[in-house]
Amino acid sequence: MERDNGVNHAYMGRDFSSLSINDHSSAFSDCNSDRSGEFPMASSESRRVLIACASENSDELIRQLVSDLESCSIEEQKQAAMEIRLLTKNKPENRLKVAKAGAVKPLISLVSSADPHLQEHGVTAILNLSLCDENKEFLASSGAIKPLVRALRTGTSTAKENAACALLRLSQVEENKIPIGRSGAIPLLVNLLGNGGSRGKKDASTALYSLCSVKENKVKAVQAGIMKSLVELMADFDSNMVDKSAYVLSLLVSVPEARTALVDEGGVPVLVEIIEVGSQRQKEIAVVILLQVCEDSVAYRTMVAREGAIPPLVALSQSGTNSAKQKAETLIELLRRPRYG
Repeated sequence: MERDNGVNHAYMGRDFSSLSINDHSSAFSDCNSDRSGEFPMASSESRRVLIACASENSDELIRQLVSDLESCSIEEQKQAAMEIRLLTKNKPENRLKVAKAGAVKPLISLVSSADPHLQEHGVTAILNLSLCDENKEFLASSGAIKPLVRALRTGTSTAKENAACALLRLSQVEENKIPIGRSGAIPLLVNLLGNGGSRGKKDASTALYSLCSVKENKVKAVQAGIMKSLVELMADFDSNMVDKSAYVLSLLVSVPEARTALVDEGGVPVLVEIIEVGSQRQKEIAVVILLQVCEDSVAYRTMVAREGAIPPLVALSQSGTNSAKQKAETLIELLRRPRYG
């Protein structure tokens, strides 16, 4: 598997790697457990689950709920999945207990349900289980990926968002990245990035950032039309998506198709504007992207220079962080090269 875990940019003998994972992980949503609020349960059922959550011994309830997941009654299945969803929402120890009790395969079956609420409960329970590192490989090997991708296509808005988060968690096992991409997840995540609500966009960008550390998925994302959404989100400073979109873009531009698409979608003036008025972090990642775009293309260097990039780059080279100063100086040198082949 060809993997790029970041942008490693070298020019004139100096290495200007992009920000480390610790620097840009804070830009993304954490995709933690079920954030959709509590559920409409009768008071006796609420008490049963809440008592079990507080109890040191929830094993008996868990065994009963796992059994109910395979009931012939959709209502019993729905209730069991909903209660497992609640049991695993905030209690890490329950995530392992539920998986070991045999819940994984019946929950995966529910993810394929035609009942939207049953599917949503199944997806979200799988998300909660995937937060436990010990469960990730077992979930993938048990067949969770394709049903989650199906939920990403057909589910409720909550199911789609939580499916994106579950796929993100499974993609943290390196061997799962390509199977997730080959299961059709990338175009659906690109669609969620472009057309989802605020949370959907954040969850999609986070999942795409993880999945696009491998070249095959980068190409799939570009072919799915991701660049249009990324450029639009970077241009909207009120979207709270500038950083997230720029970091996804910083991974993609290592492939030629992405550089071409970025230019075609009008990304160069957007990146120059970010260098002019963005935050320090946004300015630095915009420079990293433009370094890659310009390095091997005289035409793109000319375009960037004509967009007025040099004055804000000079300002950044004088007032930015040490890392940003070095990157800005390197791009200035590149833009001032003679513009002939």
